[in-house]
Amino acid sequence: MSTFASIPLQVTARLFPNKWVIACVLCIAVLSLVSIGFGPAGWDWQLAIAWLAPEYFTQFDTLQINVVTQIRLPRFMLAVMIGLVLAQTGTATQALCRNPLADPSIIGISSGAAVVAVAFIALGTQFDFQANKYLPYAAFIGAFVVTLFVYLVAKQAGQVNVTTLILVGVAINALAFALIGLLSFYADDSALRLINYWTMGSLGGANWANLSQAMPLLLMSAIGLWYLKEPMNCLLLGESQAQYLGINTHTLKFQIIILVALGVGASVALTGLIGFVGLVVPHIARLMVGPHLRIMMPLSMLLGIIVLLLSDWLARTLVMPAELPIGIITALLGAPLFIYLILKSKHGGLGA
Repeated sequence: MSTFASIPLQVTARLFPNKWVIACVLCIAVLSLVSIGFGPAGWDWQLAIAWLAPEYFTQFDTLQINVVTQIRLPRFMLAVMIGLVLAQTGTATQALCRNPLADPSIIGISSGAAVVAVAFIALGTQFDFQANKYLPYAAFIGAFVVTLFVYLVAKQAGQVNVTTLILVGVAINALAFALIGLLSFYADDSALRLINYWTMGSLGGANWANLSQAMPLLLMSAIGLWYLKEPMNCLLLGESQAQYLGINTHTLKFQIIILVALGVGASVALTGLIGFVGLVVPHIARLMVGPHLRIMMPLSMLLGIIVLLLSDWLARTLVMPAELPIGIITALLGAPLFIYLILKSKHGGLGA
């Protein structure tokens, strides 16, 4: 039986502390004031809400309100959606593979999406078409192909072989970055700068047009995986047990692959490569409330929002007035924490 099933589901449900959800919601509320109200000119919490009713906040001029509504608010919304989707797709990928080491960035899904997106960016000027219009859909195709390939290769006797999963992911990541380097030779100077910054992850390009273009894909992924959390919960017990409960596991796994590819592809197209969120955040949520997806998935989504908002704030403040790529921040925060979780798991197992 999978390590996820090491704690009985009914016991886990009783252990769920509502205080974690309340704490996360309060933390998001504070971070939203910081994210929207903070800028190069300083921070004012009133500016974060002044755009809702500018007639009552006469101390702010039209330019300040426009900065909030056209720059900071889209960036805040992007951080919320990307954090939510990355954490949720990480949780779903771990449930699909029934292994806590599975993650879209580790097993190559994000890199697959990145290769196709970079190809569109690099070759867009060569073939005279606007790559930005097609980036979310191109990244989805790359993510879907890699997700399906990794799952089929790692599947052995109805189970996902962990060693094969990780090795295939390492190979795909290496191949993807080699292809990205090769495509960079065909890019002009402007596209090359965009590719270099984009491969490290950034929320700096957030605007309402990009959000409206990719939001349908993000929402489809988030809503679809949310409604599949109960069947996925049964899948954690094993395919045969899930089939005994009346679940069509083949259809369920295909749906998970499609929805994960949608979410990861749209996320990569909007922000580039942001690692460790889908890997570490589900671990933290699982340590808090156990493996039951009915309670672990929503907490993981809230924690993903917190991680992205906090990382974005650090990216904007550490080297002000310049800005660090957010992928660097998430890696600096996530890698040490993940190493700590691995060391801790040696005593109690990854599912503990």
